[in-house]
Order: sequence, then structure tokens, then C-alpha cells
Amino acid sequence: MATKKTTKAKPAAKTAAKKENTSFGSKVKRFLLKTMLWFLGLSLFFVVLFKFVPVPFTPLMAVRAFEHNSDGKDMVCSHDWVPLEDISMNLQKAVVASEDGNFLKHNGFDFGAMQKAFSSNQKGKKLKGGSTISQQTAKNVFLWQGRSYVRKGLEAYFTVLIELIWGKERIMEVYLNSIEMGDGVYGAEAASKYWFHKSAKNLTKYEAASIAAILPNPRKYKATNSSSYVERRKSKTLRVMRQVGKLEY
Repeated sequence: MATKKTTKAKPAAKTAAKKENTSFGSKVKRFLLKTMLWFLGLSLFFVVLFKFVPVPFTPLMAVRAFEHNSDGKDMVCSHDWVPLEDISMNLQKAVVASEDGNFLKHNGFDFGAMQKAFSSNQKGKKLKGGSTISQQTAKNVFLWQGRSYVRKGLEAYFTVLIELIWGKERIMEVYLNSIEMGDGVYGAEAASKYWFHKSAKNLTKYEAASIAAILPNPRKYKATNSSSYVERRKSKTLRVMRQVGKLEY
């Protein structure tokens, strides 16, 4: 006599819970995928846009304005965009000499400088950074200040993008028009007028070296009536500038 094989039906509640969990997991995956695609699309859009359009403001400008306001100061933001041809070649050479000697040679990252900075910091010397002009530009234009791994990862991502899409000449142009060069002073033109009462196009070698010398901490250091430390940085920058050849972007 044949026996009839029976199977136990899964409880309806357990099946519904499993479907609900699966559905929730799918929703999370779709959300993350959409977020990533939106981020990639928007980041690419703005990188392409700023290849042709002047950068109107940076996150740092907004942060400094709020800091001024919270300290009871006027919200000052002096920023005058000028094309690279209206910025003295002396200043272009000065920032290469002081900030990134291999600017025209690397692809956005100077691993030798990074290794030297890491070794110096490990020995307990004054903290140094190994960031290139390209990395500094990516951070200034698209990101916030800080040392988190997330920000460094995004900095690397944007550095690759601007190297590929902008090229060296545009990176230098954006860099010199967006970096902080004094308290509430951004870009070469505003800095030249603030420190030397002249256009960036007419900066001498010494004046250019003076501005480049304060870039590590432009709110603390002064390009004129400088401290002995800044004067030493000026002298060093002037010496290195003599070794910087023609900048062929």
C-alpha cells in the first residue's frame, strides 16, 4: 500500500517576514546605487562645468564667512577672478617652487613628497603635508577642510578627474584664483591688491615669493611686515624659483 508523502507548509508569517527583509535589503541597495550614480553624475558635471566657467566660490569661503560672523566680525570675502594670463608668471613659478616642485611632472600625486612628509612626521618633526597643487585645488573647490579618510578618498577622486579633464594649465588657473591668501582674501588678484596694492599681473619676483611664503597658514602669516620665519620662507622660495624653468602647460 502506497504512502502519501506530505510536506509541511511554512508558516505564512515566516514567509512574509522573509519577503519583507528581502524587500528592505533591495530598497537599501537601490538607494545606495542611486546615491552613487547621482554623486558620480553631479561630480562629473561640475568638473566639466568648471573647466570653462570661473569658480564663483568655494566651501572654505563659506566656512570662513560663518566663522567671521560667529566671532562678531564683518563677513569679508575678497575674491576677483582673472584669467591665468593676467597673473604674473612670477607668482606661478613661486607657488610651484614653494608648494609643488613636480607639478608639471606628476599626474596629480607626488608619491615621493608623500613619503618624505610621512617620514618627517614619523620622526616627530613639524607636521608636513605631501599634497600637490592638484590635490589642494580639488580640496579647495569641491570639498571641506579636515583629515578624515573619507575626505582624503574624495580628494583623490576629484584629483584624478581634474587631471584628466582640466589639465595642468586650468588647474593652475583655478588654484591661483581660489586659494586662501589672507584672512578673507582669496585668489591672486585679491591678494595682490590686499598685500601690494597692485594687479596680480604686475607682481615682482619678491612680491610673488612673499605671497607664496604665507600659503601654509595665510591667516596667521603676513606677506608684508613678515616674521623672521616667513622671511626665511621667502628667501628659500626665491632661490628655488631660479631653478624653475619655463612653465610649459
